[in-house]
Amino acid sequence: MIHPKSLYYLSATAIGAGVGFLSGLFGKGGSAVTTPLLRVLLGTPRFFALASPLPAALPTTASASWAYRGRDLVDWHAVAVTCLWGIPATTLGSLATDWVGGHTLMLLTALFIAYLGAMLLWRGEREKTDGVARTDRSHRRRLAVIAVGVGFLSGLLANAGGVLYGPLFISWIDMPTKRALATSLIVSCALAIPGTLAHWYLGHIDWALVLALSVATIPMSYLGADLAIKMKSSTLLKIYGTALFLFGLYDFLRTVWR
Repeated sequence: MIHPKSLYYLSATAIGAGVGFLSGLFGKGGSAVTTPLLRVLLGTPRFFALASPLPAALPTTASASWAYRGRDLVDWHAVAVTCLWGIPATTLGSLATDWVGGHTLMLLTALFIAYLGAMLLWRGEREKTDGVARTDRSHRRRLAVIAVGVGFLSGLLANAGGVLYGPLFISWIDMPTKRALATSLIVSCALAIPGTLAHWYLGHIDWALVLALSVATIPMSYLGADLAIKMKSSTLLKIYGTALFLFGLYDFLRTVWR
């Protein structure tokens, strides 16, 4: 008979495998999905479920990013600007976790994710800017606004922000889908670091759970990213938009009824 604690961590590894694949496919760290799964399926205590997926996002995003190497799909200017503004915002959001009620924020975030998914489905793919990294002032300003807003919210809700960075890069910065997802992966990896350190300081991380989640995410996130690269951009955008809409709607209803 398997010990209950061993079964708990094996189940966490299975969750990590599924989330890792989707994270690589959709250019995100996966913590926004992992948290509700840990809470609903395994009964993980709130703060451990909230913060432990964040350090697990580091190997997940790093592995998925490796699949994009040599393909010139990462917008490094966008990465630099987003990290410059996003790292301090993420740190502040993480430290505010103990003082700010997250229920309303989670509801609004879920609705915003659903809205972004619907908008991506409506707008369709635009390939004209593929390979072009814009650096004008308006572009940098929009990146800074995204970084501060998403960074603070990501720190507060203990996720790497990829679930918001990707669709905002597509819809507001007008990046092509694959470029946006590749860039989102790098940003998510970088911004998971200050959030991890802050929540570690606050005692919110179960490192055994982090290890269990990470074991399977590393190969599965690479496979997900590799599949995304091989797909047609228009098909990837439709799948991405649909997944965002359904996840946002599910997360909203789950938060309302919990």
